[in-house]
Amino acid sequence: MPMPTLTDNFKTGAGDTVGQISLAQIALLPLYHRQTIPTEYIDAMGHMNVRWYMALFDNATWRFFDAMGLDDAYFERSHAGGFALKHFVTYWAEVQAGQTVAVHTRILGRSDKRFHFMHFMVNESSGITAAALEALGTHVDLRQRKSSPLPSRIAKRFDNQLAEDRQLPWPAPICGAIAV
Repeated sequence: MPMPTLTDNFKTGAGDTVGQISLAQIALLPLYHRQTIPTEYIDAMGHMNVRWYMALFDNATWRFFDAMGLDDAYFERSHAGGFALKHFVTYWAEVQAGQTVAVHTRILGRSDKRFHFMHFMVNESSGITAAALEALGTHVDLRQRKSSPLPSRIAKRFDNQLAEDRQLPWPAPICGAIAV
């Protein structure tokens, strides 16, 4: 079944679904970050500024990396790392100061060097999916500053989670511009 794109009848922050994806379904994905939004994150428009969405998604990415075995010890020991190649962010609803958000992650695909994933930011205070970040990353040899294959033990972690995520009964609302 082809994955839908964001233009395929997905609602924008109304109620507790993004298209046919419920908050209960998103909550089954691994949780990698939760935070209550401080007033310092609010901009002149009266809602959380876009740079803080990216910061929260970045915090979730580092915890996601840790879970896959791409942690600081691995980076230091192997002189390897991960680079971002593409990001696509969709904003469905505003986030206000004092509200608590949670970022859940789904793996969409993997090649020998690259990994495609999506973060969903759920506003737990309002019960609405606020935003999503679709991303493509690559494993990197930091000595050569070039993409390199994922080690087998790390690839296996990605594959195990990817196998679980492929069993989900709902398609991820991908942008259509990112693939491994």
